Amino acid sequence: MITRRKTLIALALLSLSATAAHADKYPSRPIRLVVPYAPGGSADIVARRISEEWSKQLGGSIYVENKAGAGGNIGVNDVAKSAADGYSIGLQTVSLAINPSIFKKMPYDTLKELTPVGMVASSQHVLIVNNNIPAKTTAELVSAAKAAPGKLNYGSAGSGSTFHMSAELFKTAAGVDITHIPYKGGGPALIDTIAGQVDMSFPVLSAAQPHIQAGKVRALGVTGSKRSSLMPDVPTLAESGVPGYNFETWFIAFVPAGTPKDIVEKLNATLNKTLNTPALKDRMVKEGFDPTPTTPQQAQDKLKSEMDTWAKLVKARGITAD
Repeated sequence: MITRRKTLIALALLSLSATAAHADKYPSRPIRLVVPYAPGGSADIVARRISEEWSKQLGGSIYVENKAGAGGNIGVNDVAKSAADGYSIGLQTVSLAINPSIFKKMPYDTLKELTPVGMVASSQHVLIVNNNIPAKTTAELVSAAKAAPGKLNYGSAGSGSTFHMSAELFKTAAGVDITHIPYKGGGPALIDTIAGQVDMSFPVLSAAQPHIQAGKVRALGVTGSKRSSLMPDVPTLAESGVPGYNFETWFIAFVPAGTPKDIVEKLNATLNKTLNTPALKDRMVKEGFDPTPTTPQQAQDKLKSEMDTWAKLVKARGITAD
């Protein structure tokens, strides 16, 4: 009995030693931070803002890798199927919680194949229109859309993206029919809105702000519950003709399920230090992102809760990825 107890104690100590060894040796090579959209979109911007400081805090090298397609599913699946060793991290938007409800077949199981590292930030979107669109207000745009159902169109970062869902919520709340044109990322959708290939889009505020200020597109309303300090003269959509409308996106970092707990905890601790770095925090806020450091468990709880919320909304509105 004593011998068996000693053996169990020895195995426990060995396990603790092995766990500590993971964190001590990690990272020993570059880490890729996978963004499941094309360069230029909101997730890409957030990833590139945090990667340099996160590298410093972690004592290693983090580089951004874009893998666009299928509303973010291609890039997320790439991470889900990668080795669970901490060298593949994903950064996705609220679409991580939305996609399981709008895609008939998912290439990965969100809750079984992914482990959240932590929440990263939240942000508003903004409704922008090409300068050739006559509407100067949201109310005028809604009137034009109702007068010609299906004629106006909007670009999105892909099915299930925040562009897509914010627009679909707008269509439902405003009672209009606007045609969806999906792209492989927020950057291309924004560029084509400026060029007039699509009439409008709902990009994240930070990506659209420079183009709005340069007069390349016109902002009609922000999607959150209150005006943005970055553009205080732009009303909320709820203020300007779509009562009750409210949409904000969030960003979450995750790794493949099975990644050693000590590595997840080290990634979380260094991510939170990164988000609390004064210079980075100030820059992100000025660009329209609110850093939101959390624990891995808080991020997991947020993901589960949002998956339940979106499943109900998607079913009620009949929204699909098609």
